Amino acid sequence: MSVYLDNAATTKPCEEAVDAAVKMMRENYGNPSSLHRAGLDAQLVMDKSRKVIADSIGADSSCLYFTSGATESNNLALRGIAGAYGKRKKKIVISAVEHASVDETASALETQGFEVVRVSPRDDGRMYAADFVNACDENTCLLSMMLVNNETGYILPVKDTFAAVKRRFPDIVTHCDCVQGYMKLPVKVTAMNADIISISAHKIHGIKGVGAIYIKKGVRVTPVITGGKQEKGIRSGTESTPLIAAFGAAAEKLLPTISERYKTAEGLKSYLLDKLKDVEGVSVNSPEDGSPYVINISAEGRRSEIMLHFLESKGVYVSSGSACSKGQQSGVLGEFGITGKRADSALRVSITAETTQQELDAFVEALKEGYEKVRG
Repeated sequence: MSVYLDNAATTKPCEEAVDAAVKMMRENYGNPSSLHRAGLDAQLVMDKSRKVIADSIGADSSCLYFTSGATESNNLALRGIAGAYGKRKKKIVISAVEHASVDETASALETQGFEVVRVSPRDDGRMYAADFVNACDENTCLLSMMLVNNETGYILPVKDTFAAVKRRFPDIVTHCDCVQGYMKLPVKVTAMNADIISISAHKIHGIKGVGAIYIKKGVRVTPVITGGKQEKGIRSGTESTPLIAAFGAAAEKLLPTISERYKTAEGLKSYLLDKLKDVEGVSVNSPEDGSPYVINISAEGRRSEIMLHFLESKGVYVSSGSACSKGQQSGVLGEFGITGKRADSALRVSITAETTQQELDAFVEALKEGYEKVRG
């Protein structure tokens, strides 16, 4: 039996998404920029998906733009704001636990003369709005803060932070990487005080290769990809209508059941943590009140990569951290106070509401066996 517990890296596409993509490839394959009927038919499907996704975040569909994925959306958010406002304001504030697509983009902007301030969790492992407010000033053009940390499941105080920053510095643009929160937690741009958010299809049972960015009306961004008028010039290049149709289908399917699926995931997380109490050497790195979809643990004294491949040999698939890090430590765990051998042995288990207790049982049994057999 294959047990897939790496859903924070990617999810299995749902049937609705696959069917929508196949239909576009087989029947409705026109270029949405073409002026003839085939192009219009493709455009209509794209418009429907745009509206479905925009509605799901409480946004006007005219403010939603399709990209190749959340990495591109995050790049567009940071580089686009830096390009539009960076002549006058040269400071960017981010959390110290951001995904690499934000953190490394911020580092690249540092080489272009921007000051980047990374706000870390306090000693209790939590982040506070006041620390972000204090990091901002009149020279700050952008605050970027993820909703759910992709390695630990920690839920960042985005709503409170953005509200506090806006009260003191109303002109600062707020950006949220919502990839691990979208369709798991309620994501509403107005309630979050978010000027820009990034989301991805393949984390919500869509298909890899498409994402979206919401940009509030009145917020200026300098395009990163130029060369056409697609997406109002914000993101040039022929849109992938099969992937966009699949994205819309997945969002439409999941939206009505966010609360129900969250409760299911909470039950599964509780079940797993209870089972792990009987496993020697295992400690839990994720906070109790974190997202139930991401559970980070350590089997101390057993290096992550070695344990990961042992589990793989048993048909159990987890990860040692962010899939984008290719197994390299990102430093995020250290920011949360998880260091040394405990960090070296960290494993990320990420579930969906469709994960079963039997799958979690299989993981725990394989982990027990691995702890006995794996050394180093």
